[in-house]
Amino acid sequence: MMENTSKPVTPVNEHLPWRQLLIFGAQHVLVMAASPIAAVFLMATALGFSSDLTLRLLSATFLVCGLGTLVQSLGLRGCGARLPFIMLPGGAPIMLFILIAQQNGPATASGAVILTGVFYFLVLPLFRRLLRFFPSVVVGTMLLLVAVNLVKLSGSLIVGQPGSEGFAEPQQLLLAFATIGFTVLCSRLLKGTLGQLSILLGLVGGSLLAVALGAFDTSRLTLFPLISLPAVFPFGMPRFDLLASLPLMLFCLVSMVEATGQTVAISEAVDKPLDKDRDVVRTIRGDALASLLGGCMGTSLIITSGENIGVIRATGVRSRYVTAVSGLLLLGFALLAPLARLIEGVPEAVVGGTSLVVFAIVGTMGIDMLRKVDLRDHGNMYVVSVALAVGLLPILVPGVYSHFPAGLASLLGNGVAMGALTAAVMNFLFHCVGQRPAVPAAEPSRANP
Repeated sequence: MMENTSKPVTPVNEHLPWRQLLIFGAQHVLVMAASPIAAVFLMATALGFSSDLTLRLLSATFLVCGLGTLVQSLGLRGCGARLPFIMLPGGAPIMLFILIAQQNGPATASGAVILTGVFYFLVLPLFRRLLRFFPSVVVGTMLLLVAVNLVKLSGSLIVGQPGSEGFAEPQQLLLAFATIGFTVLCSRLLKGTLGQLSILLGLVGGSLLAVALGAFDTSRLTLFPLISLPAVFPFGMPRFDLLASLPLMLFCLVSMVEATGQTVAISEAVDKPLDKDRDVVRTIRGDALASLLGGCMGTSLIITSGENIGVIRATGVRSRYVTAVSGLLLLGFALLAPLARLIEGVPEAVVGGTSLVVFAIVGTMGIDMLRKVDLRDHGNMYVVSVALAVGLLPILVPGVYSHFPAGLASLLGNGVAMGALTAAVMNFLFHCVGQRPAVPAAEPSRANP
């Protein structure tokens, strides 16, 4: 008999049945869909876009997120890490885009995104030389900051902004905690595939409760228009202004740091051996490619998202083909307007309840990574403590840098980025500067018999 010499398939490369791929892919999309919707409507409100332009921008955002997710999941000639990533518009880039558009017009903002996409590729050879300065103590601290920041954003989805109408209404809290309760019950009581779908089932349960309470927004649930086609250069031909583009270019350096941490974290989550010099670089190239396309379609930077790491940890489903199907679903949302409107109708409190669980899991990954670091070491203790101090300050005290110039305030106000950069610098100071190569210990003398 011939022996079976085929290599076992690793979890990240596992080909699941199509039905499971579709359901698990939809789970990722539904958990993350609030981000592109919120980004587009924030941009439309701040810049006074018409409803028709807003719908086209929402379609464009779903389109670029879907294509970027496919690139990161499947890979494309040196771009994409071939890891289960979901691509989303970043919060800080959206604010910088709005700032540039308010000061110089949307065409200049689109030009800034395109210039930043090119800048990614130009600066990447230098950045890859610095990857060794991002060990577990830096990445674990960054994941903890990511979780705190995202949990805070989820809380805002649930209760709204202080002073706004309907702030912290009991019904919103009921929907959020009911969604969390449904998720926990499904995870505890269901087995097999249904247990792995606990996040999706919890979100569906929260949405059904919202329908029963009359909190599900059905005002925009119309069948027509059936197809929504995004436009290339929706603001006209882009204008290229290097000075106006500088804040986004600086942020792309921060984004590279975040992409490094996310690549390390998701590689651990799917048990894939990491080659930093290869995998991190491929992730960043995927970000650059998606951002270039986004600039042409009227969006801000489209970057890898660390949020879906929590979904992977919660479900145990690690195949990159699941997120590839998520990319296809995002493309469907981009073209089929009724689908986008249906997702838009899910109450923010329900999405926020689901996100609270998922994002907190990201924090447990950071804790687990830091648990493997010797925090009794003098240097490691200062790396983590100072990075947390710098990173948590703008997260917990919004507006702390409000008297700084607008572009600088946006960068400093990104607690995740500043905390990660601080951790990298502190690690360099304590563990790289002035360190001498270890001297091999002398062999112990052997006693005479």
